[in-house]
Amino acid sequence: MTASRPVWTDDQLAAARLVSIEAFRVERINEPLEMYVDRFKAARESVESLLRVSSNLRCLEDAAMTILSDARLAETARYLAAPPISKDDLETITGVSMAATRILGNPERAGVLIKPIISALDEQRFPWLNADRDAHPDEIEVAVVATAAMQAMRNVETLRRNGGKNRQEARVKRFLVEECGFEEVKTRKIDTIFKAPEPGTFCGECEVGSRKADISVRLWDGRLLPIECKVSNSGTNSYKRINNDAAAKAVSWIEEFGKANAVPAAVLSGVFALANLTYAQGNGLTLFWAHDLSPLKDFISASAC
Repeated sequence: MTASRPVWTDDQLAAARLVSIEAFRVERINEPLEMYVDRFKAARESVESLLRVSSNLRCLEDAAMTILSDARLAETARYLAAPPISKDDLETITGVSMAATRILGNPERAGVLIKPIISALDEQRFPWLNADRDAHPDEIEVAVVATAAMQAMRNVETLRRNGGKNRQEARVKRFLVEECGFEEVKTRKIDTIFKAPEPGTFCGECEVGSRKADISVRLWDGRLLPIECKVSNSGTNSYKRINNDAAAKAVSWIEEFGKANAVPAAVLSGVFALANLTYAQGNGLTLFWAHDLSPLKDFISASAC
């Protein structure tokens, strides 16, 4: 008999999410201050270099090639605008890639990319530009600190998001090997159940049907267990992480492979709204928690019966 996927009651989900939130709080409280300090120092050096090569932004267009062909300065340049312009937005607005090799091969690209930044320069941080005068030393210091802090904060947010996800993936893989006796194999494209890894094995991020999965596990009974590793820092953010992404993938995988062949799952850590959890589970997503992976082991073991 095929092992049924675990389905949790609202009370069980509510209890588990509280444990997950507490673990998230502890992690944030114990997060080393150096993570921000180091990125602030690096951002400050970059801002100072950018101001130096552009004569305190008064010759920004003339320095565009120097700035945008340097990945470090190019990132800082986007934070000169109010609000900062994302890389994707800048490329979309201009229709030009920010790849340094492309810019070096065609210097005109730098001029195109710098124009939206110039038109959106923050007059509050750089008051001398609107007044068409040289900057005072204290104005430069304020501008450097404000811009570096903004960039460092965003870098830490990205590091938290990507770092948390990467750590979670590594933990799940280690659990599969050490606790479940599975073997990691080469990544491959899985467009049919026959192209999935052999039972008792798994692979890392790959295309499963029309969507990517973080980890693809082949259960002992032959079913595919595509796992998404999701980390959320708020109940609002959890909608994007679990409903708009993982649950949507679950629906696609069940449609493409069938309920008999696929058991979409997510391993969660952080803060998730109860309503989002119940919605995702109701749409075929099997939920596990990073703080307690024993139910995942139980389900995998049951698939061998």
